[in-house]
Amino acid sequence: MENSDSRSISEIESEQQASTEEAVSLAKNLEFDREVFAEFAVLLDKFTPILISINDNEKLMDRPSVQKAVGSIEKELSRAKDLIEGACSRSPIKQIEVVTQELGRSLGLVLFASIDASTEVKQSIAALHRELMNVKFDTSFTPSPSPSLSPSPSPCANHGPRPNKESGFVSEQHSFINEIEEEKISLSIDDVVRHLKCGNDEEFRLALLVLGDLIRDQVIEKEWINDEDIIPILFNRLGSSKPHNRLTTIQILRILALENDENKDKMTDAVCLSVLVKSLARDADEGREAVGLLSELSDISAVRRRIGRIQGCIVMLVTMLNGDDPTASQDAAKLLVALSSNPQNVLHMAEAGYFKPLVHCLKEGSDKSKVLMASAVSRMELTDLCRASLGEDGAVEPLVRMFKSGKLEARLAALNALQNLSNLTENVKRLISSGIVVPLLQLLFSVTSVLMTLREPASAILARIAQSATILVKQDVAQQMLSLLNLSSPVIQYHLLQALNSIASHSSASKVRRKMKENRAVQLLLPFLAESNTNTRTAALNLLYTLSKDSPEEFMEQLGESYLSKIVSIISSPESESEKAAAIGILSNLPVGNKKSTEALKKLHFLPILISLMSSGASSSTTWLEESISGILIRFTVPSDKKLQLFSAELGIIPILVKLLSSESSVAKCRAATSLAQLSQNSLALQKSRKSRWICMPPSAHTFCQVHDGYCVIKSTFCLVKAGAVPPLIQILEGKDREADEAALNALATLLQDEIRESGSLYIAKTSGVQAIIRVLESGTVKAQEKALWMLERIFRIEEHRSQYGESAQVVLIDLAQNGDPRLKSTIARVLAQLELLQAQSSYF
Repeated sequence: MENSDSRSISEIESEQQASTEEAVSLAKNLEFDREVFAEFAVLLDKFTPILISINDNEKLMDRPSVQKAVGSIEKELSRAKDLIEGACSRSPIKQIEVVTQELGRSLGLVLFASIDASTEVKQSIAALHRELMNVKFDTSFTPSPSPSLSPSPSPCANHGPRPNKESGFVSEQHSFINEIEEEKISLSIDDVVRHLKCGNDEEFRLALLVLGDLIRDQVIEKEWINDEDIIPILFNRLGSSKPHNRLTTIQILRILALENDENKDKMTDAVCLSVLVKSLARDADEGREAVGLLSELSDISAVRRRIGRIQGCIVMLVTMLNGDDPTASQDAAKLLVALSSNPQNVLHMAEAGYFKPLVHCLKEGSDKSKVLMASAVSRMELTDLCRASLGEDGAVEPLVRMFKSGKLEARLAALNALQNLSNLTENVKRLISSGIVVPLLQLLFSVTSVLMTLREPASAILARIAQSATILVKQDVAQQMLSLLNLSSPVIQYHLLQALNSIASHSSASKVRRKMKENRAVQLLLPFLAESNTNTRTAALNLLYTLSKDSPEEFMEQLGESYLSKIVSIISSPESESEKAAAIGILSNLPVGNKKSTEALKKLHFLPILISLMSSGASSSTTWLEESISGILIRFTVPSDKKLQLFSAELGIIPILVKLLSSESSVAKCRAATSLAQLSQNSLALQKSRKSRWICMPPSAHTFCQVHDGYCVIKSTFCLVKAGAVPPLIQILEGKDREADEAALNALATLLQDEIRESGSLYIAKTSGVQAIIRVLESGTVKAQEKALWMLERIFRIEEHRSQYGESAQVVLIDLAQNGDPRLKSTIARVLAQLELLQAQSSYF
C-alpha cells in the first residue's frame, strides 16, 4: 500500500470506500459463520456514509491529524479483508472482534480531529464508535466448514454483536471503562479547553484523559497547544488539583516538554517551577514524575538558576537521591549534577548532607571556589556521619594540598576545615596518611608573623592526630611539642598539652613517657598549675597525671611540698570536676608507703576535703573521680598505723568506703574493699582494748556485735558488721565483674580470724555469703580462688555448714581440682577431706 502522504485525500477516500465494499461483499458471501460475518458486514456498511461526509469537508480533510486518523481506518479495513479471506480454513471470530474494536478506536481519532465537522456528522461518528467499541461476538458456536456436518445451533445462541454479559466486578469495570470512553468521545475540542480552564475536578479529570489521548496519538498540533495556552492552564490547575489529577497533569507536561523546546520554554518561569518543586514532597508517583520533568528542563540555564533559589528544593532532591525509588533517585542525581554548576547550590547540597559536588569543587574548582568550599566546611555543624561521608568522598586529601601549597587565605580555610573533620578517627588516619604532621610542626615553629593565624588550627589538628597511636612512629614528635610549650599562646598551649597527653597515654608509649621525663617534662609542666586559664591548667594536670603513673617515687621528689599544696588547693576550690579528678588522680598515684607525703597531706587537711567531696555527691557522675579518691583513701587506712586509721575513721571515712562498694567502677570497688580490709584487720584488737572502758559507762544494746562478741562502734573499732559493709561486699562476689573479687574476699576474710572464726562463719552464712564464695571458685581469678578456698576451709570446719553447703561445693571443687591451676590442689584436697570426699592423708594431689 502506498504512503498516504503521496496521494490526494480523494484518492484515499475512494480506496477506503472500495476496501469497505469489498470487505462487506466477502463477509456476506461466506458460508462459514454466516451470522457473525453478516453482522460484521452491517457494521462495515456504516462506514461508507461517514467517509463520504468527511470527504465532502475540504477544510477538514486538509488537516494532517484527520488524514492520519483516516489512514488508520484504511489499515484496519485492509486487515479485516485479509481475515475474511482466510476464513475458509479456520474461524477468525476472535480476530474479527479485535479488528472491530481497532476500527472503533481509529474512528475515535477521526472524531477528536473533526473540530469543524457538523454536529450531525460528529454524532454519527460517535454512535458508530460506541457500537464498534462495545461489540462482542459469540464464540460458543463454531460450525464446521462442511454443511453436512453442521450441528444444530443452541436455541439460545446469538451469533451477532451483543453486550458483554460478564458478571461481578469485571462486568462493572468494563461498563465503567465504556462509560469513560463515551464521555471522552462526547467532548469536543472546545469542551476540553473549557474543562481544563475552569472545570470541576471530574470535568478536569476527563479533559486531561482526552488531552492525553490527543497528544499521544498526535492528533493535535503544537500551534493548537500554543494558541489555547494549554501549558499555562495546566500549571495554573496543578497546584490546586486532587492527587490523581496532579499526577496526570505532570505526565502530560513531560510529554509536551519532550516534543519541542518551545514547550519547555513555557515551563521555565519561577511560578511554574515552584509548583513542580512542591510536588517533590507529595505522593511517591507524583514526586517521581515531577523530578523527571525538572530533570528534563534542567538543560536550560534559567531553570537551573531558578530551581536553586526555591526554598527546600535541594533538600527534597537530596532526600529523593537517597530514597528507595531508583527512577526518582536517578533523575534527582541528574538534576543535582546540573545544579552543581552554581557554587551556592553546592553549599546547599552540602548542608543537606550531599557532599560529592563540594568535594569535586575542592579537587577541580577554581582557587576562589576551593576557598569558598573549605570555609563552608569549617563553619558547618557536622555530625560524625557527615564527617565520615566527607572523608569517604575524598575531602581530606585536597584540603591537605591546599594547606601545603596554597596562599594564606586558602591555607587558613583548609586548616579550619580539617580541624572540623579531624573529630572523626577515620579522618585522623587519612590526615596522617596524607603527610600533614611534619608541615604542621614546621608551621608551629615558624616565627613569621603572617603565619600566626594558622598556628591555632594547626595545634588543634595535632591534638586530634595525637589520639591515634600511629603518631608514635613519628620520631621525637612529643619532644618537639614540649619545646613549643613556652613559646605559644594559651590556646596553642592547651592544644599542645592535649596532644602530649594523648601521645603519653598510649599503651605502647612507655619509652616516650620516659624520654619526656628525662627532658624535664614534669618541671616544665608544674608551673602551669598556677595558670589562670582553666582549660590550660586542666590539660597540664591531665598530662602530669599520666606521667605520675610511672616511677611514683621519682615523681614525688619532683613534685615537692609547694606544688603538693597547689594541687590540694585546686581540689578544695570550686573548679570543674574534670580538673579536680585530674588533681586527685595525681595524688592517688603517689606511693602509699611514703609517710612524708601522707604527713604533708594531713597538714594540708586534705582528707576532710576528700570526704566533703564524696559526701556532697560531687563524684556521682565521674567514675574517674571515684577511682582516684578510693585510691587515696588506701593511704589513710594502712593497718600498720592505727592512729592514722582512728584519725580517718573519726573524720567519717568508713561510710564513704561502704558507699564506694556500690560504685559502677570495679576499680573504685576494689580500692574501697582494700581500705575496709585494712581497717577490719584491727577491729578485734580495738574491740578488746575497749572492754575495760565499759565498766564505768555501760554500752547501749545496739552496739553489741555478734561476730566480735562485744560492743563495737564504727569510728573506734572499724567493724564491718556495724558499718553495713558485709552485704555490699557479698554483692560484689555475686556480680558479673570479677576484678574486685579478691579485695572483697580479703575484707570478708577478716571476719574469719581464729578468735572469731565460728561467729564470723555464722554471720557470713546468714548473709548468703557462702554461696557467693563458692561462685568465685567457678569463674574468679587464681588469687581470688585461692582466697575463697582458704575461707571455705575455715567455714567447713563447722558441721552445720558442711551439711548445708557441702553438696553444692563438691561439684565445683572436683572440677577445679581437675581443670584448675595446679597451685590450688593442696588446698582443694584439704577442703574435700573436710567434706569426707577424700582421705586427709591422700597423696592424690
